[in-house]
Amino acid sequence: MNARIRRSAVAVVAAAVLPLSLAACSDDGDSGSSDSAQAASSAPAAGDDQSAGTSDGMADSDEPFGPACSTVPKEGAGSFDGMAKDPVATAASNNPALSTLVSAVKKADLVDTLNNAENITVFAPTNDAFAKIPKADLDKVLNDKETLTGILTYHVVGQKLAPADLENGSFETLQKSKLTTSGSDESYKVDDSAKVVCGNVKTANANVYIIDTVLMPKSGRAWRPGAGGRGSGSGSGPSPGGAMALW
Repeated sequence: MNARIRRSAVAVVAAAVLPLSLAACSDDGDSGSSDSAQAASSAPAAGDDQSAGTSDGMADSDEPFGPACSTVPKEGAGSFDGMAKDPVATAASNNPALSTLVSAVKKADLVDTLNNAENITVFAPTNDAFAKIPKADLDKVLNDKETLTGILTYHVVGQKLAPADLENGSFETLQKSKLTTSGSDESYKVDDSAKVVCGNVKTANANVYIIDTVLMPKSGRAWRPGAGGRGSGSGSGPSPGGAMALW
């Protein structure tokens, strides 16, 4: 009799305790799962961060650079966004700093040639670059279409050049002579003389590098203040004072 009573008591106790134990285990498991899920959802995705970082780096490296870029209009057809929509001669005409170059391109009848070309690079002298040339000399060049065409086409390369291509480059121009480039980061020179003052400017058909000095064809050197004219000699070459002649 006593044994039956003890067995009944044990059974009752077990029936009461077992559900409580199972409930506690269930709560612990649910809490652990919830905490794990919350931690997983709050942790940043490494792949997403890496992708975003790469994207930002690519965007930064593709932007225009140089001190003169600050003078480019922020809005309108002459802004970087505006120029990207137009072919290069048209885009240049909307940039006030390139008005002398645009006038020269029109005099040489090169507007259509440049606008219709595909995948080119233009080294574009600023108004200040042309101002280094004595007015009398510049006027002579602007009125000599053959000479003017040679000078302008020397500023054009028949392929799109990225900044990295300029580090130690030699490229044939549309004028058929080769020009050279050198530098790194955001500091580049053309023909070891003309500095890029605003580079990597995009137009619809060209990459543009705005430079501070007009380049000389054939000689592989940029024009320098004090260059003389033809004088009594024939063709191009050093003036009596040793400076490179403009033509």
